Amino acid sequence: MLTTLPNGLTVIVEEIPHVRSVAVGLWAKAGSRYEEPSQAGLSHFLEHMFFKGSTHRTAKQIAEAIDAVGGQLNAFTGKEHSCFYARVLDEHFVLALDILSDMLMNPLFAQDDIERERNVVLEEINSYEDTPDDLIHDLILEAFWEDHPLGRSILGPEEVVKGFEREQVRQLCEERYTPDNMVVAVAGRVDPRLVADEVESRLGAMRGRGRTTDERAPRPAAGRLFREKDSEQVHLCLAGPGQPASEDRSFYAAQVLSTMVGGGSSSRLFQRIREERGLTYSIYTYTSSYQDGGLLATYAGAGPAQSRQVLDLILEELERFRREGPDEEELQRARAQLKAGVVLGLESTTNRMMRLGRLQLTLGRQVSPDEVISRVDAVTKDEVMAVAADSLDRDKLAVAALGPSEALADLERAFAPNSAGGRGAGGAK
Repeated sequence: MLTTLPNGLTVIVEEIPHVRSVAVGLWAKAGSRYEEPSQAGLSHFLEHMFFKGSTHRTAKQIAEAIDAVGGQLNAFTGKEHSCFYARVLDEHFVLALDILSDMLMNPLFAQDDIERERNVVLEEINSYEDTPDDLIHDLILEAFWEDHPLGRSILGPEEVVKGFEREQVRQLCEERYTPDNMVVAVAGRVDPRLVADEVESRLGAMRGRGRTTDERAPRPAAGRLFREKDSEQVHLCLAGPGQPASEDRSFYAAQVLSTMVGGGSSSRLFQRIREERGLTYSIYTYTSSYQDGGLLATYAGAGPAQSRQVLDLILEELERFRREGPDEEELQRARAQLKAGVVLGLESTTNRMMRLGRLQLTLGRQVSPDEVISRVDAVTKDEVMAVAADSLDRDKLAVAALGPSEALADLERAFAPNSAGGRGAGGAK
C-alpha cells in the first residue's frame, strides 16, 4: 500500500500477516553524493547525531525504550540514501514509530554531544583505515570516479570532520530530511491504514523542500590508485563501467554477468584462482548501482609474492569471458543463484522494509519479487555479452591496490604503456 500524505511524505507498507515482527524505516535522499567538499562526511555525522537525544528523550532513554521491548534500533548512511530504522514485535509498532519520529522531529544537536560524537566518528575513521579489505573499496571508487562526489568516502576525511559545527548539522537536517525527500517504509504484521494514520499524526507537520544540489552524472575513469601499507596481504580491486539502478534489461544482465565471473564458489575467478591455483582466500566480483551510474568490480586479497600473478590471471579471465562469453549451463546457474537470493531475502521483515525504501527512493515505484525473477530469467547471452564488452574492457578498468611497496610497484608495471594490452597509466595517482 502506497500513501502520500498532504505534506508530500510517501508512506509505503507491505503487510505480512504470517510473521510476528514489524520493521519501520525513515529513509531520506541524504548521503555523501549530495555533499560539498567542505561537508564531506556530514550526512554520516548527522545520522549519528539523531541518536544523541531529543527534546522528549535522552539518548539513554531512547536505548532503554527499545531494549525494554526487545527491539532493535539502527541506522546507516550511503552514497545516495540514509535510513534509521527499528524492528520490534508487531504489538510495539507504534512505540517504534514514535521513537524514530521523535528522533527526526525533535533532535537536540547539543554542542557537548557534537564534540563527543565527533570523537566517536574519528575513531570510526581510524578503525576503517585499519581494515584494508574494507578500505580498498573506497579507494577503487576514488580511482573510478575521481573528483565526483560518488568517489568520496561516506565517513569523510578526518580534517573535515574535525571542523563540523552545530549550525552545519542543523542546516543539513533541514535541507535533506524534508517530506519531498523522504519515504517511510514499513514491512511486517501491521495494518496499512493504521500505519498511514500513525505516520501522519507524528510526521504530518513536517514542512520544507529539499535543497537542490549538483547532481551531475558521474563519468568513469580508468584511474590508478596505489597506496602503501604495511600489511600481510595486497588488497586489489579492479572496476569497469556498470549499470545505473534501473528497470532496464542491461541492469539485470550486469547482475548475471557479475555472478558468473565472481559471484560464488562456482564462478570463474573463484574456481581458477582460488580452487585451481590456491593463490588467494578471498576473490569475488560485485556491482554497485546508483541513480545515474554504476560499476562492476573485482576484489582479491593475496600475499605480496602472489599479487602480480593474481592480477594477471584476473585480467586474463575477464578478457576470456569478454571474448567468448558463457555457456548455457553457466547462464542457468547464475540465474538460479540470483533468484534464490531474491526469495531468501524475503524471509526477513527488515530486508523487506529495506527493499521498499530503497526502490521507492531510487525508482519511484516498487518492483515485485516476481517481476525481478521474471527479468532475471529473461536475460540472454547476447545481453550479457553486450554488458561485458564495456564492463570488462581492459582499457576502461580502474585499479586500486593497498599493500607493501614492492608488490605495488610490480602491479603498477602491469599497467605501464609497454605492458600486455598496450595501455598507458593514465590517471595515475
